[in-house]
Amino acid sequence: MPKTIELAPGLAPAHLDAIPVIDIAPLLRGDFSPAAQIGRACREIGFFYIKNHGIAQAEIDEVYAQAKRFFALPLAEKEKSAIETSACHRGWFRLGGENLDPAKQVQGDFKEGFKIGRDLPPDHERVKAGLPLHGPDVWPDLPGWRSVMQGYYDKMVDLGALLLSAFAVSLGLEKDYFAPWLGITMTTLGPLHYPPQKGRITEAQLGAGAHTDFGCLTLLHQDDAGGLQVQGLDGTWLDAPPIHGTYVVNIGDMMERWTNGVFRSTPHRVINISGQERYSLPFFFDPDFYAPVECLPTCLKPGETPKYPPTTAGQHLLDMINASFKYHQEKG
Repeated sequence: MPKTIELAPGLAPAHLDAIPVIDIAPLLRGDFSPAAQIGRACREIGFFYIKNHGIAQAEIDEVYAQAKRFFALPLAEKEKSAIETSACHRGWFRLGGENLDPAKQVQGDFKEGFKIGRDLPPDHERVKAGLPLHGPDVWPDLPGWRSVMQGYYDKMVDLGALLLSAFAVSLGLEKDYFAPWLGITMTTLGPLHYPPQKGRITEAQLGAGAHTDFGCLTLLHQDDAGGLQVQGLDGTWLDAPPIHGTYVVNIGDMMERWTNGVFRSTPHRVINISGQERYSLPFFFDPDFYAPVECLPTCLKPGETPKYPPTTAGQHLLDMINASFKYHQEKG
């Protein structure tokens, strides 16, 4: 029998101490003083909240409204935007279509989602060359969807780049160290819908199984339903509750690899026990496909050797996607 999940208790002060809330208003003014606090959070737990981030709540609300409209469509309408029809991993994936913990989950994650990336036309040189993860987006036939999603996407790209500059400063690098690899980023906006889970909830199917994120960094906006849990250093699970006016930011596997393990890519999961629909807006910020992911010069002590072999950002993401998405496994 699968092990019954012991649900984490509600919000407690210790949880907020473990996952700091960082005011990044100075970053927006060009003052990188928050970089030290950001770097400390990346080293210690790999998660933090940001407030005063510059994204208007009204704009976030409109993205949620569009996402809810799409997820409420009949199945036949959603299938017109199915990710299986995309050559570049864009569009809608069905309930169970992603499995973030295949060792424990038989049916995949209890969620559906939509992938929106950098919208490149068919005649772009990278698309014509068949470079994986590059190409046109899939646009549902919903009034306002494209303009709302693209506008929000562009602002989140800028916010992600700003945080990456803060990462560089916290690592003793120039703030524009990563800039050469941000020309054609592989950033993805991925609205998610988690139906309420009822009855006996086990590790055999969670809203999102325990996992670490694939890429460089993730910015997550979550609604009021809650359900995000982060694994502490002692293995216990801590609630990361919604805090109004904030994003949750976490380190992904690519950044842990880039920093030779200095920054932590921390396991997390989602269990929707709210009794209501849960929606979230993860934004996955990743550099250019060809970005060399190898030990950064400030992350190797004298006498040490890198923990990971060098790779590229694109190859790293492809390896992770192939392992987690059912349709990719079926194609392969």
